[in-house]
Amino acid sequence: MTSRSKERVTAAIRRIFRTTPERNDSPSSPLKAVPKTQNGPAAVAANNSPMASPARRLLRCRDAVSPAANLDLVANAGVVPQQPSKSSRLQFPGASFFKSKRKTAEPKATASSPSSSGSSSSSSKPPSHPSEQAAGHGKAVRTKRLMKELKEIQRLQKSSQTPSFTAELVNDNLYEWHVRLYAIDPESDLSRDMREHGLNHILISFTFPDNFPFAPPFMRVVTPRIEKGFVMEGGAICMELLTPRGWASAYTVEAIVMQFAASIVKGQGRIARKPKGSKDFTRRTAEESFRSLVKTHEKYGWVTPPLADG
Repeated sequence: MTSRSKERVTAAIRRIFRTTPERNDSPSSPLKAVPKTQNGPAAVAANNSPMASPARRLLRCRDAVSPAANLDLVANAGVVPQQPSKSSRLQFPGASFFKSKRKTAEPKATASSPSSSGSSSSSSKPPSHPSEQAAGHGKAVRTKRLMKELKEIQRLQKSSQTPSFTAELVNDNLYEWHVRLYAIDPESDLSRDMREHGLNHILISFTFPDNFPFAPPFMRVVTPRIEKGFVMEGGAICMELLTPRGWASAYTVEAIVMQFAASIVKGQGRIARKPKGSKDFTRRTAEESFRSLVKTHEKYGWVTPPLADG
C-alpha cells in the first residue's frame, strides 16, 4: 500500500470517529457544517452524508423534515399537524425505549395491588397477644383433661354396683360438676348422723378454672350442712392440696374426693343440727372463707393457727 493510500484510509477513519464537525471556517475541512437552525433537504443531506459522525446523524434524524416541509406535505391532505410537545422535543432518541419499559412495569405494580390490598386488609387485624394465645391453649388443655377424667369416672360407675362416688355435669357445663360421695366410714359419727337424717351421700360442688389442671379447682360442700371435719363457712374445705401452693397438676378428681372423704372423718365432722352464726351457706360465703383461709396459712404455714386468727 502506498503512502497516499494510507493517508486516505487514516483520513476516512478520523472522519468516521469524529464526534463534532470541523468549523466551517477551517480551510482544511472537506465538510461544511450545517448551521443548527438550518432545516430541510440540505440538513438531511448533511446529516446523512458519510462524512457526518454517527452521533450527529442519530441526534438529528428527527429533524430531517422541517416544520415548513411538514406543513407543505399535509396542506394537500387537509390535515392540521399537531405541534410536538416540549417534552417530546427535548427527549433523546432512546427515551422511547425507557418509557416503554416504564409503561410495561406499571401494569405489574397495579396487578399486584389487589393482592397487596388483600394482604393489608387481612393483616389489618392486629395479631393476637401472646397472653391470649396462652389462654386459648390453656382452655384446650382443661377441656381435654376434664373429658378424659369424666369418661374414666363414668366407666367406674358402670362397672360397680356401689360406686364410691358419682359425677355429673351442672346444666351440661363441663367446667362445673356435682359429685355425690357415698363412701363414708360407717363407724364414724358423720355416718351415723347421715343415717339418722336419711342421707346416703354428701353433695360436693367442683368448679374448674381456665388454667386447670395447672391450678386447683374450687370445691365446697353443698348438702348437708357440716360442721368441723375441716369444713368451713359456706361449705369451703380446708385442704392444702386445694391451694395454689399445695396443688399439683397430677392430682385427679378421684384423688381429691378420696382425700376429702378421709379428712372429713379424721376431723370429726358432724351434720350441723343448729346453724351457728348468721352467715348464709352459699358459694359466695364459701369463697370468702376460703380466701381468708389461704391468707392465714400463707402467714403461719399448714399448722394450727392461734385462736385470735380463727
